[in-house]
Amino acid sequence: MENVVKTDRRILRTKQAITKSFLELFSEKDFEQITINEIAERANVNRGTIYLHYSDKYDLLDKCIEDHINELISLCTKQENPSVSQGMVQEPKPIFDYFRDNFPFFSAMFSNQRVFLFREQLLNFISVNLMVKMKKPDDQPDIDLELKAQFMASAFIGIVEWWIRHQMPHSTQFMADQVKSLFENNQVYLANK
Repeated sequence: MENVVKTDRRILRTKQAITKSFLELFSEKDFEQITINEIAERANVNRGTIYLHYSDKYDLLDKCIEDHINELISLCTKQENPSVSQGMVQEPKPIFDYFRDNFPFFSAMFSNQRVFLFREQLLNFISVNLMVKMKKPDDQPDIDLELKAQFMASAFIGIVEWWIRHQMPHSTQFMADQVKSLFENNQVYLANK
């Protein structure tokens, strides 16, 4: 049993080294110019090791994005109110902490105009979760729920993107308070607070 744990740790370390190398290269050059050989060399692994875990660099990028979105989901649902949308609007500090703690990844994603996939997936994830939370069976909203969810998700991502691109000029607590105030002042509330 102990041998399995060691193997898992080695695999985890290898994947972390591959991801770190990939993100470093991604911040230095165009995605299309990055090769598996460069990633392998920088991660100090051979090409075959990368192909054991990822089918190609596109799969590696997709897995990086997926892992971070899943971490955000997990983070939001761990809060007292187990709802992604409520966590984002009512208690956003842990989310900003996560963005800060994973700055190299988010900086690469937001500073690279070439990667619209990440922004699109993040926007979709947030807007879908907001729509689900805002639905009230007996209520006819003044504003279409899908439009409201898109507005909130776009505003949130826009603020996070600005913060990351400007090298996080404010603390996570300040950003969380500002986002919460913006949503409250604009009467962007969620059902069942």
